[in-house]
Amino acid sequence: MTIWIPQLPASGVRYRALADAIGDAIASGELDEGMRLPPQRRLADALHVTVGTVTRAYAEAERRGLVEARVGSGTYVRGRQTTATFRQVAGQADAACVDLSLSLPPPHPDRPRGLGEALESIRHDPSALVQAVDYQPEQGMFRHRETLARWMTGLGLPVESEELMVTQGGQHGISLALQALAQPGERVAASALTYPGLIAAAQQLYLKPLRVPLDEEGMNIEALARLCAQQAPRLVYVTPDLNNPTGACLSEERRQALVALARQHDFWIVEDGVQYLPAEERGTPLYRLAPERTLYLFSTSKIIAGGLRIGMLRMPPSIVERLGALQRAQSWMVPPLMAEVVCRWIESGAAERLLDWQLGEVAARQALAQRYLASYGVRGRSHGFHLWLPLPHGVRAAALIQQLEQRQVRVTSAEPFCVGSEPAPQAIRLCVSAATNRDALARALDTLVTLLQAPPTSPWRTL
Repeated sequence: MTIWIPQLPASGVRYRALADAIGDAIASGELDEGMRLPPQRRLADALHVTVGTVTRAYAEAERRGLVEARVGSGTYVRGRQTTATFRQVAGQADAACVDLSLSLPPPHPDRPRGLGEALESIRHDPSALVQAVDYQPEQGMFRHRETLARWMTGLGLPVESEELMVTQGGQHGISLALQALAQPGERVAASALTYPGLIAAAQQLYLKPLRVPLDEEGMNIEALARLCAQQAPRLVYVTPDLNNPTGACLSEERRQALVALARQHDFWIVEDGVQYLPAEERGTPLYRLAPERTLYLFSTSKIIAGGLRIGMLRMPPSIVERLGALQRAQSWMVPPLMAEVVCRWIESGAAERLLDWQLGEVAARQALAQRYLASYGVRGRSHGFHLWLPLPHGVRAAALIQQLEQRQVRVTSAEPFCVGSEPAPQAIRLCVSAATNRDALARALDTLVTLLQAPPTSPWRTL
């Protein structure tokens, strides 16, 4: 049997060279999605290296998101589309393409205008300029935390300034929380489909993700209880108000059950509330039900501007010092200039006006998408950025995504959101907020419906 054997350079760190070779082979198509890598001993013999070198290389490739290890089965290629999706940024999109793959706030001229006004205000404030160029506490300046706490409380998310740490966006908050609460090798649980940033952070920290089934009411807490009976996770990550990608909302009954289970088995809860929804679409925050063991993630990225990278991490008093030490070790502090920009934006009232507009705009886009896709069982929340579309029988996500790409429409498959090694469902996520305007969104939806209505092509090529 022929196995894949790469050519490694004569010098350099061998395990890293092998990990690089795996990445190059995936990018070139030499290794296809779903292909099993050679057994470690066989590849070690072929390359004349130790088994430990191959083991480290496979682990490094998994950390990079290139492959996934399946217990008792082997190591499999995750594929080019899977690994590229989370790294993609808005600025890389083709101007002619309607990109519905990224969860971005809808474009509005008040975003760059608001930045300019905030910077102009700071320019004329000598004390603010001095503070912006000086070192500040790792938790963030007290004035900034006070402003952010008042803002969150006004949005229906009551917090105290002493509970907050300013972070470099929600993703940074996830990484801080995981590092503070779990050690390499420990188990973290999440819904079977969850935010790819959590999966990436867990891989980077060598944590073991546990897949918990979910349905229309969110994470299945009974299934989580069965996992806890075997071995409780160190923490559970959950987006209770708007699961990414399915849009499921954790029911009040399940919120209570999750909190009870956390206290019974002594695990932490990391609650992601970065995607803001108005009060009528939210449930009771988990940090209000279990304040002593819940870390709450919030951010200005989905409301004001993602490029400023200002988020907030609400934390119990018991781990304030631990999180502060991590912040110092990583970057000492969040740049105070960025926090000052956000706080002036909020204090001027411009952030509130922008949010009011955004809620109306997203609701209009969701209604538009529902009109196009109602007969296909699409799921979403009226003020959420994305929709979840289970595909009709016989329609494969990979083929549909390729056809859409050829027609200048970009969406995301279920693959990047999958926890563990279970097959991804045949479904796609569409971010209605990301289109330049409603006309562009309508064109993309019209293209999607046209393809869904077309008869499926036969997979048979020969007899």
